[in-house]
Amino acid sequence: MRIVVTGGAGFIGSCFVREVLGGEHPELAGAQVTVLDAFTYAGRIENLAPVADDPRLTVERGDVRDPRRVAEVLDGGADLLVHFAAETHVDRSITGAADFVTTNVVGTQVLLQAALDAGAGRFVHVSTDEVYGSIASGSWPETHPLEPNSPYSAAKAGSDLLARSYHRTHGLDVVVTRCSNNYGPYQFPEKVVPLFTTRLLDGGTVPLYGDGLNVRDWLHVSDHCRGITLAATTGRAGEVYNIGGGTELTNLDLTRALLAAVGVGEDRIERVADRKGHDRRYSVDWSKIRDELGYAPRVPFEEGLAATVAWYRDHRSWWA
Repeated sequence: MRIVVTGGAGFIGSCFVREVLGGEHPELAGAQVTVLDAFTYAGRIENLAPVADDPRLTVERGDVRDPRRVAEVLDGGADLLVHFAAETHVDRSITGAADFVTTNVVGTQVLLQAALDAGAGRFVHVSTDEVYGSIASGSWPETHPLEPNSPYSAAKAGSDLLARSYHRTHGLDVVVTRCSNNYGPYQFPEKVVPLFTTRLLDGGTVPLYGDGLNVRDWLHVSDHCRGITLAATTGRAGEVYNIGGGTELTNLDLTRALLAAVGVGEDRIERVADRKGHDRRYSVDWSKIRDELGYAPRVPFEEGLAATVAWYRDHRSWWA
């Protein structure tokens, strides 16, 4: 089996690659893995260092927006294409949306067309719960209308719809996954958990938006990758699967957990003006992937967060 992983040097993509090559997903045992990554600021070759010498790994530099480069990579065939590559940081999308539209929408269309032209197998499109918008109570099923509120989530929603269209129009074997907030090692320090952790380890303060009561569901990156593998190997073509972590916290509660993990007090919190269009609450209903594919998160949040903080403490050279 040959697996092509776009964005395979990023946070979640590199975790998937390391775990596949490390034998943590028996369904994909023995696979040859080709990483296609543009190596922007968040995609780093260091993220693949633990598997760099594995003969089953091939790393290709290229942009998903480049049809010629994508066609070259897929020319060797692909039994499975897992599409992680995306611009993902909401704050960056607010200050400049162009790269989000071209990478997330146009790049996905280029990949879908190239996969169709190359006769590739299953195409797993990795998306986000943010495409649903904001929900005051309850949880979103996969059938909920898409109501994105940031340029980032709007671009991801557009890519989701393109993926669906290639299945319905062309019969391409597409599966879409939508995850809640990820955390874990190797996450670039612009997202809240590594940003706050590294600032606290350096003796600084952490910027908490607004009243701190925005709610997110937290999912360890390893649990997310296991959900993706289940969707890739046993999911139904044309379906969407939400992948949740089962731990809903306000941003204030998350901040307090990080303060405790580092061993400092609330005097390290710096209140800042709220982000534009800040969604109040995300919550996905992941009963579909649980009931159909047997998914359940395995990493308890307290243990996962403690291990994540310890990783950043022990790998200062990676982020300093």
